[in-house]
Amino acid sequence: MNNMNTFRKYKNSVALLICMICAGCKTTAPVQDTALKPMPQSYSSLTDSISSAEIKWKDFFSDRNLVALIDTALKNNVELMMTLQEIEVAKSGVRFRKGLLFPTVSGAVGYSNEKVGRYTSEGAGDAVTEITPGRLIPDPLSDYTVGLKTSWEVDVWGKMHNARKAAFSRYLGTIEGRNFVITNLVAEVADTYYELLSLDNELEYIRQTITLQENALEILRVQKDAALVTELAVKQFEAEVFNSQSLEYDIQQQITENENKLNFLLGRYPQPIARDKASFGEQLPMQVKAGIPSQLLKNRPDIRQAELELYATKCDVKAAKAEFYPSLSITGLLGFRGFKPSYLFMAPESIVYSIVGDLTAPLINRSAIKAEFSKAKAEQLEAMYNYQETILNGYVEVSNQLSSINNLQQAYDKKAKAVEALTTAIGISNDLFRSGKANYLEVLMTQREALDSKLELIEAKKHQFNAVVNIYKALGGGWR
Repeated sequence: MNNMNTFRKYKNSVALLICMICAGCKTTAPVQDTALKPMPQSYSSLTDSISSAEIKWKDFFSDRNLVALIDTALKNNVELMMTLQEIEVAKSGVRFRKGLLFPTVSGAVGYSNEKVGRYTSEGAGDAVTEITPGRLIPDPLSDYTVGLKTSWEVDVWGKMHNARKAAFSRYLGTIEGRNFVITNLVAEVADTYYELLSLDNELEYIRQTITLQENALEILRVQKDAALVTELAVKQFEAEVFNSQSLEYDIQQQITENENKLNFLLGRYPQPIARDKASFGEQLPMQVKAGIPSQLLKNRPDIRQAELELYATKCDVKAAKAEFYPSLSITGLLGFRGFKPSYLFMAPESIVYSIVGDLTAPLINRSAIKAEFSKAKAEQLEAMYNYQETILNGYVEVSNQLSSINNLQQAYDKKAKAVEALTTAIGISNDLFRSGKANYLEVLMTQREALDSKLELIEAKKHQFNAVVNIYKALGGGWR
């Protein structure tokens, strides 16, 4: 008969457990995956399986001064240092989640003192009960306890395992985030460095132009004294010299600001930046190979970080889903207990132990669990769309920079021819002016156009270097 009653109780418990699980399943529909659009096979009609992103930045940049600056930035940049601390925070989160998988054991020392009413069932019983022969239970009754306590939530449905997987995936994501910061830092240092070199060359050419203008102005003053030209011509030429001198100071200010910006990226206070100013005109932009679009998935840190975040949100959904199911918790106690310290360690009389298993499940008012599960599903969809957007953005960036490199080269070639023609024109105009076959306005306009054209040529070359740096970054290069 007892066996039959035990079987019925066991049967009812199993039936209740099944009902709990079924009730949870009704509200835990999985997130529907959104199909990712296939990436194109190439960026253009040309297909190259080699990507420059796999080249280490020390080998990609040939300028030794730039390499030294980047190396200093990677050691001292403040933003990068903060990113490293984010990695440590994420690592601690993984350890915390892993710790929840195992039982916790803690030491416990306790004391209590209780006075019960004489005219209560407990008090009346204590009044006539001998705790030792001839000695009644003390009133009030003290209680001393020394022992170990343990608690453990058994991860039946994988809730804590999935939470640990999500934490570990986010930890890996912070590493990719660090790589993304490194990629951007390398690119920003390179861009600022090439900006400095271009400004140096602009300043040098402006000073050369000022010298030419001042020489022409002296000739004009001599002609004015000889009544060959008017005061108007002298004043117009003086104004042009002043404008060029004003531009010189403007360029000097830009140089100072870019030096300070570069020093900031290097994590140091303002100081001179080592660079070969004369090499800018001789340097050629680095050759870049784009590879195939699918290589972005492994080379770009932001895409890899988005992928890891997507996996983490999937684990979050599984962990949130497990909240609907029953949870099994086990608690236990092992130690010594007595009403006097002298009796505390009198084994086996003072030994106490207990073990309790609880199976609990939410039945009524599960709105908080439902809300958490809905939130997890929405975050998974958000991560999925972010992953798709990051891939699309990476492809577009590479495509834009490839087009930019080609067009900038064409523009640079045309500007170089214009500078060559105008440089020759300056000499011709000066000769004609001295012989009286050209007026001062022709000389003035020729020098102005030559200055503008030369500055545009320097700017075009800077844009070429910037485009190479940008495509290197867009391909996912710089963090290796």
